[in-house]
Amino acid sequence: MAIPINIEDLLNKRKIESERIEFKEGWNPISIYRSICAFANDIDNLGGGYILVGVKEKDGIAERPVKGISIEQLDGIQQQMVRYNNMIEPYYQPRIAVEEVDGKQLLAIWVPSGIDRPYTVPADVTAKQKNKLFYIRFGSNTIEAKGDQLDQLREMSAKVPFDDRGNDTIGFDDISLVQLRDYLVKVGSKLSHDVGHIPIETLLGNMNLLVGPTEQLRIKNVAAMMFCEQPDKFFPYSQVEIVFFPEGREKNPDNMTEAPVIKGTVPHMISATLDYLRTNVIKERIIKVRDRQEPLKYFNYPYAALEESVTNALYHRDYRLYEPVEITIEPDRISILSHSGPDRSISVEAIRQARALRSRRYKNRRLGDFLKELGLTEGRATGIPTIQTALEANGSGRATIETDDERTYFLIDIPCHPDFKNEPLNIKDDSDISIRGLKDILVDVYLVVKDHPFETLAQLAERLGIGERAMKARIDNLKKAGFIGRKGRRNGYWIILK
Repeated sequence: MAIPINIEDLLNKRKIESERIEFKEGWNPISIYRSICAFANDIDNLGGGYILVGVKEKDGIAERPVKGISIEQLDGIQQQMVRYNNMIEPYYQPRIAVEEVDGKQLLAIWVPSGIDRPYTVPADVTAKQKNKLFYIRFGSNTIEAKGDQLDQLREMSAKVPFDDRGNDTIGFDDISLVQLRDYLVKVGSKLSHDVGHIPIETLLGNMNLLVGPTEQLRIKNVAAMMFCEQPDKFFPYSQVEIVFFPEGREKNPDNMTEAPVIKGTVPHMISATLDYLRTNVIKERIIKVRDRQEPLKYFNYPYAALEESVTNALYHRDYRLYEPVEITIEPDRISILSHSGPDRSISVEAIRQARALRSRRYKNRRLGDFLKELGLTEGRATGIPTIQTALEANGSGRATIETDDERTYFLIDIPCHPDFKNEPLNIKDDSDISIRGLKDILVDVYLVVKDHPFETLAQLAERLGIGERAMKARIDNLKKAGFIGRKGRRNGYWIILK
């Protein structure tokens, strides 16, 4: 079988953190099975790791051309692995693939985080006496888990991240082969050739996206987050809501405009949100500086800061909660709110300083892997530093972070560059839209007003299950666009203009 990532990305330690990749010049089952056990235990919830056999390294960098392994050796190694896998308790089977690199054959061992951790393996799988131990990763090294580390490993045994859990409500028909193949092509995986040619359950199994016995296979949540046309069917309010307050939320909370709600797969929500912000929010200014050949460019909001903030919000949010990611745009800031908050392993002081937030646990480790392979997010704890660096380079103030004692939310405020604070916000006028091309969030409002012309604003809002303030904002947009009007005084009736 193939692995769901390009082999060159592993050899060059791109997209996957370096501590999750191990190079082995030759087949050494003693050390390799200790590392398999450590990656499967995944004490830091990073998503397991990869072992490439047939690669010599120097100072952590793969030497090219690779050394490789002979075909005869590969056959023998795979036979040995069947026996050694049975020595892991509880039973664990890593995924293996033979990859051709530099005209040589490599053995790629993919070790996803195990669902039955903690695992043990004999200290020496080749010895007659089997002294089984727990192993974990400590940075780029495999070590025996002892003392507090062993206690922590045992404590994590029942804590499988939500995105890595099976979901009885997701069916194979819910997974889009188009989106699945598109992803595999983008990351350069050979599995892209299998899409449409092998059963989808086999393909998902090869990607470690199934859990459970053969007679009761369940699709993991992350598969729906990545490859389902309507993931909000399984994770309600998995969406992004953008609201403009032209005068500021505190100064005039009633003056607001809502953008179309953004739904879809996590990568789609990230890209669609960023496209919207780039088109409707980001402004550029160019000035000429004496003794400088190139003009100086700066922005109200540097794109890199928004990109990292939006990605982090959708990567780290709790998909069990019925809460959207909310983006509020005011004259002096952009606020991005997601639920839940930062892990309790992150100190209050670190949150207050808004520097690197180093967590020992990640809510969505598999989702993070997929986003990293797409180049949408970086390695661990780099998000906040990237945001602050981009703001500093732009001449903007520092971003601030807020949460509560219970860590139920994560709010980041990104300040507007001082030179842009007094400029009006770019809010698209809806006057050029027709009912056929009407924004999705307004269609339902238009139709309910058409069917119930004598009802009040509060009654209409109740029918749609939204707040009265939100209903008023949408009604105002439809009135501005010339779709509806109001006949008579306060208790008059609605009229349809077009």
